[in-house]
Amino acid sequence: MRAPRARAGGARGAGDGEGTSPASGERVTLSDVAAEAGVSLATISKVLNGRPDVAPETRARIEQLVERHGYLRRGAGPRRSTLLEVVFHALESAWALEIVRGAESAARERGLSLVLTESGSRHSPDSGWIDGVLKRRPAGVVLVFSDLDPVHGARLRSSGIPFAIIDPAGDPSPDVPSVGSTNWSGGLAATRHLIDLGHRRIAAITGPEDMMCSRARLDGYRTAMLAAGLTIDEDHVEFGDFQVDGGRAAALRMLASENPPTAIFAGSDLQALGVFEAARLLGLTVPGDVSVVGYDDLPLAEWTSPRLTTIRQPLRDMAETAVRLVLEPRQEGPPARLDLATHLVVRDSTATPRRSRVP
Repeated sequence: MRAPRARAGGARGAGDGEGTSPASGERVTLSDVAAEAGVSLATISKVLNGRPDVAPETRARIEQLVERHGYLRRGAGPRRSTLLEVVFHALESAWALEIVRGAESAARERGLSLVLTESGSRHSPDSGWIDGVLKRRPAGVVLVFSDLDPVHGARLRSSGIPFAIIDPAGDPSPDVPSVGSTNWSGGLAATRHLIDLGHRRIAAITGPEDMMCSRARLDGYRTAMLAAGLTIDEDHVEFGDFQVDGGRAAALRMLASENPPTAIFAGSDLQALGVFEAARLLGLTVPGDVSVVGYDDLPLAEWTSPRLTTIRQPLRDMAETAVRLVLEPRQEGPPARLDLATHLVVRDSTATPRRSRVP
């Protein structure tokens, strides 16, 4: 980067301001960034203000330079607006409601209101979403079950909009703050509980294979089974979608098989409800014919019949923690990556297998 040039008095170019070059400590202006990128100040201003009418390759080059030089536009300080944006790929379950409640509580304590958006795709928000966020300019963004495209992350940073991810779908890069739970330990505890009751044919239904939490819960299940010297029947292990219908379909196949499981670990409470329904359709009882453990401990777990044994995932705490990471970023060191503790809640949907009971 060339040395900063003297500037004549008068108005600056549109959106001009200053940053500091990390390499040299020199003060960097938007005019400097524009010259290095080979574009006009007007183009720089469009990128920083989230305007869509810039070629993707030009936008990427500008955002890379802006981030490299540590430039933060004037007015893009820690406080952006009175809105905190929480992004789901779909708002359709009791699980999402618990996240909303936690985020709303944390936002309200800080004088902010919550705005909820859907990302437009399963995991990674699309370009239409990121353009909308840059126009809304919220105080921060919390993404749920997301893989944030590095380009989108760079655009948020260059606009001074902090963000964090709850239960990231994949393994986020080291510069992305995230909050999850101890999914492996949860899968381990659920399976050990069933083993301790005397079950040996234990099935597992988890979420999408491309989601980190699904794989971790299944890994915990496998670890518990292998540690107990038990054989895992791969026909009784399925990835799903964390929803009721998927849990029912998987359980129907497993329970109607030649050697059905006596217990099923479901990767979510909603999947566990699907297992309940499958058992009912097949004329089986829970826990008489099949024990069921869920995951999440949603409020509905207390109201199922029988009441659901499950792994409590601290969803509200996860949301509150994510909001804190967004609005109170660490001053030193890499962004936080936190996993909050899970634990087993034993209710009425698990029991010893029928063959082991004393008459």
